Amino acid sequence: MLKRLYTEPLRAAPGARFVYSDIGMIVLGEIVGRVAGEPLDSFAAKNIFRPLGMKDTGFRRIENQTAGSGADAAVLARVAPTETVRAMNSYLGGTGEAGGAGELMLRGQVHDPTANRMGGVAGHAGLFSTADDLAVFCQMILNGGEYGGARILSPLGIAEMKRPRQVTEDGGARGLGWDVNTTFSTNRGDLFPAGSFGHTGFTGTSVWVDPASETFVVFLSNRVHPDGKGDVGPLRARVANVVAGAVTDAAAVGRAQAEQAQYVQHMLAGLARFTSAVGEARRAEQEGALAPEQAEVRNGIDVLARGGFKELQNLRVGLITNHTGRDLAGRQTIDVLREAPGVKLVALFSPEHGIRGQLDDKVSDSTDEKTGLPVYSLYGETRRPRAEHLKNLDALVFDIQDIGARFYTYMSTLGYAMEEAAKARIPVFVLDRPNPIGGVDTEGPVADDDKLSFTAYHTIPVRHGMTMGELARLFNEQRKIGCDLRVVQMENWRRGMWLDATGQTWVNPSPNMRSLTEATLYPGVGLLETSNVSVGRGTDTPFEVVGAPWIDGRRLAAHLNGRGLAGVRFVPVRFKPSASVYKGEELGGVNVVVTDRARFRPVRTGIEMAVALRRLYPNDWKVDSYARLLVNADTLERVKRADEPEAIERSWQPRLAEFRRARARALLYR
Repeated sequence: MLKRLYTEPLRAAPGARFVYSDIGMIVLGEIVGRVAGEPLDSFAAKNIFRPLGMKDTGFRRIENQTAGSGADAAVLARVAPTETVRAMNSYLGGTGEAGGAGELMLRGQVHDPTANRMGGVAGHAGLFSTADDLAVFCQMILNGGEYGGARILSPLGIAEMKRPRQVTEDGGARGLGWDVNTTFSTNRGDLFPAGSFGHTGFTGTSVWVDPASETFVVFLSNRVHPDGKGDVGPLRARVANVVAGAVTDAAAVGRAQAEQAQYVQHMLAGLARFTSAVGEARRAEQEGALAPEQAEVRNGIDVLARGGFKELQNLRVGLITNHTGRDLAGRQTIDVLREAPGVKLVALFSPEHGIRGQLDDKVSDSTDEKTGLPVYSLYGETRRPRAEHLKNLDALVFDIQDIGARFYTYMSTLGYAMEEAAKARIPVFVLDRPNPIGGVDTEGPVADDDKLSFTAYHTIPVRHGMTMGELARLFNEQRKIGCDLRVVQMENWRRGMWLDATGQTWVNPSPNMRSLTEATLYPGVGLLETSNVSVGRGTDTPFEVVGAPWIDGRRLAAHLNGRGLAGVRFVPVRFKPSASVYKGEELGGVNVVVTDRARFRPVRTGIEMAVALRRLYPNDWKVDSYARLLVNADTLERVKRADEPEAIERSWQPRLAEFRRARARALLYR
């Protein structure tokens, strides 16, 4: 079986398709055994069943079905029979024919043929248990991974297991090892709310767990007895309905409604991941290649250097960069190209915040102190390379770390540079870098065509989920720039990787972007900074706090926490910024704390905060100023009306789906 699995091809990108299959679980069981250094059955007994007191749970309940006495006989007497099988053809190496001595009523050994051929211990099948033991296991899940003083799993691990992933276009979802809402979850019945989860077994077994009502249903039957033709699907559902109908606690009903709202958020997020994964899967099928193993990510400059700078040989190069342009060893790209054999670096171009990333005002032309090269500002009197700056160049090279949000201006600098390079008929080399907040999720309203600016270069959503190289490809195609674009791709970067998974060092890409946490919050909190609220500029935690003199932090925090947003909490604070909006004033507000990055939706959170300000402080918050970075008239009108954030998020989806289709053509990584 394992030899066959080794040659089984990956048929779709992770998250792109749901297929009910044993393969993943078989592999997982094998991995557990190898990592633990002991067989799966003994590992499970030692780390799960014995600590929980599940005395009747285990693999291979008896070794010999003909046992007539002793412990095996006692166990056999308690084990329910399943189906009559042909010993010779299916199980146990028997020699008889059907209807003769070889016909066997299977009892005490796993019913699943594959697990049986694997010795009765496998990741997908083979476990025997009782209703009492399964009740203990379900209660452990409800308790967040603990029962009777024994901790088996972490609370965050439990949360991740039951979080729905979008796996089908019609909304079907699976968790990790759990069914949430697919055609295989009929044992849920009609009444248990979204947010509950469970699983079925082939022989007629199932569990369903509802955290909202703190209820679980254990259903054990022998639907395959004696000839494999029984069906208990409808009965499972009716039993679940009887149990759910017995829940009359008003508090449980309230929790169920909250779970329902959170489930909708998860499904919208999962839909975004699913759409992206489908595009990646199609591209992978076309190229016939799989993504590399996870390893230290090499940026474009590292790949360029390892190849001997052959792409830039004998070229006079202008470099658009700042302090974030550096190799894995920490050397600045300026120095790397200056010393590169066969490359003539003749000019530097600086974006917003200057060549060293320390300025918040306009930047003037200057001379680089270390190299003596001219530094032409792209954030001063002009934001484009001038024709006279390009006339003596053979190529432009771009190497700047982006942050993953539409209104971060480095992508506009790239777009303008591509436009001017196309006019000058010189190529643009983009030395690619990771999107620090991952390359999977896309979120937020798409910018209106008639509102594009330096903070909204193109019609993309607030969180685009692309690298600079991919954005350049998208711009070149959709804006018909005609640039001779050449992306030097990273090595070993996967779309699901955040910066802290790449082995790279965080460098503040701008003065107030000081951590990956702040980058995570920026697509949502950053939308507010053109309005009359402070987003923490002038504090030690920019984009982690939001406040104003007229905000009651306790009231705002209570309102936002009451919304039940996934992966985030709001703590009342008072702070006094030393710069920017309300400089020197004491403000009330909230500290935005990300508790689960995987579930956190930054743009949705930003919209929730905007609607909360509109509802709680309609006469104080200047809502029209919210338009500057939002650049979407429909969303602004909905915020003005204080529409439900869920409805606002739904309104983005048609244009967001169009963007994802265009985005799929520009993607370079899986």
